[in-house]
Amino acid sequence: MRIGITSPVVTAVPGAHSPWERTAGIEELGAVAEVADRLGFHHLTCSEHVAVPADVAEQRGGTYWDPLATFGYLAARTRRIRFATQVLVLGYHHPLAVAKRYGTLDRISGGRLVLGLGVGSLEEEFRLLGAAFEGRGALADDALAALRSSLSRREPAYHGEHFDYEGFVVEPHAVQERVPLWIGGRTPRSLRRAVAHGDGWVPFGLGLDRLREMLGAVELPEGFEVVLSAGRPLDPGGDPDGTAATLRKVSGAGATLAGVSLTAGSVSHYAEQLESLAEITGVGPAGEVRA
Repeated sequence: MRIGITSPVVTAVPGAHSPWERTAGIEELGAVAEVADRLGFHHLTCSEHVAVPADVAEQRGGTYWDPLATFGYLAARTRRIRFATQVLVLGYHHPLAVAKRYGTLDRISGGRLVLGLGVGSLEEEFRLLGAAFEGRGALADDALAALRSSLSRREPAYHGEHFDYEGFVVEPHAVQERVPLWIGGRTPRSLRRAVAHGDGWVPFGLGLDRLREMLGAVELPEGFEVVLSAGRPLDPGGDPDGTAATLRKVSGAGATLAGVSLTAGSVSHYAEQLESLAEITGVGPAGEVRA
């Protein structure tokens, strides 16, 4: 199992972020990214919401940094850590818009993009953006097939139910021969969608027992990533035994990657927590755990 870092600062979900993050900016985030990169963690994350209704923000939070701008900056301050959108909402974008914008990110980062993608659930945001909420699942399936056909192609072509194009040049485009597509969701359908169209599954809001049950009911392709959250923020410096036990549970549930958030009182404390986590897990290059 490898370890990825759920980025601090870029979201502010009530009860799930530390007070120091409220006044932190890109310099603090960049410092965290540099430490995570040096220590060999697998990835950093950034979510997408364009605009959250004020009443919904009371539960979900209203702070969501744009992943493209954020990762573009972090790419210049790091060498090997990967950048995972967790997640882009498929219904908000034309597949070629994703291929162009995030293909450019893949190029400038040297092939470190992971596209986390989801169907979306915030109906008010769909309506605000003029995107169709009803039927979004079928549209997402077609968009995924279009992306798989189009990423890393100078002259992509796709002919599907919702998207149909040929004869256009997309330059620059992704440099990875196969950009990893991780599908977010919490239903058996989202897992089936991930197996059919993607390279990994990023579930949320499910207990480890339920995750183990769902994964056991599906034959996963070779190399398929199961990206499970470690749950509550970990305290590797203050509770190394508890941190190790939590990660063992996540691994036992079937994770190939654990997404980890950390408690911290400041950006310097966060860096110390990363150091402690690396010491506990024996993390190495590409986030691989040696012990």
